[in-house]
Amino acid sequence: MLKRFKRIFPCMLLAFPWSAGALEAGDMAPDFSLPGSDGKTHRLSDYRGKQAVVLAWFPKAYTSGCTIECKSLAENGELIRQYDVTYFMASVDPLVKNKGFAEETGADFPLLSDEDKSVAKAYGVLGLSGLAKRRTFYIGKDGRILKIDTDINPPTSAEDMVENLGKLGVARR
Repeated sequence: MLKRFKRIFPCMLLAFPWSAGALEAGDMAPDFSLPGSDGKTHRLSDYRGKQAVVLAWFPKAYTSGCTIECKSLAENGELIRQYDVTYFMASVDPLVKNKGFAEETGADFPLLSDEDKSVAKAYGVLGLSGLAKRRTFYIGKDGRILKIDTDINPPTSAEDMVENLGKLGVARR
């Protein structure tokens, strides 16, 4: 009986989503300090009290869905910039890889690299594969999470982001 339990228990852990400690709307967003493809270090705390932040996690640079999502944000950035918001994409890819990916996709916003995966873990987006799950966090000026979007459609990610910013009441510039 114990042998059977030992075999079944790990499967049960994977089958049921455990929410203890999971971030939700209304929670304070974990602070981060991550290097960006623009050569700067970006800290969430630098924006607190000043501007809303969107943090769009993506699994892996140079893959189909991630390339489509990044290009959507790059090609439609003027729509997003109508709002008083700073936006980033983030992954656990090495910085050098994200720099190349940003150049290739024409990203005019920073791609953040969380190489040690500590921020991905804090945000609850680190998957079993060791890659970040595709999730977008909308963070208010006060540092609280306004929304966690788990249903991202890469081709329309920019338009969807703009729609969410409007619905969440983020100020226009």
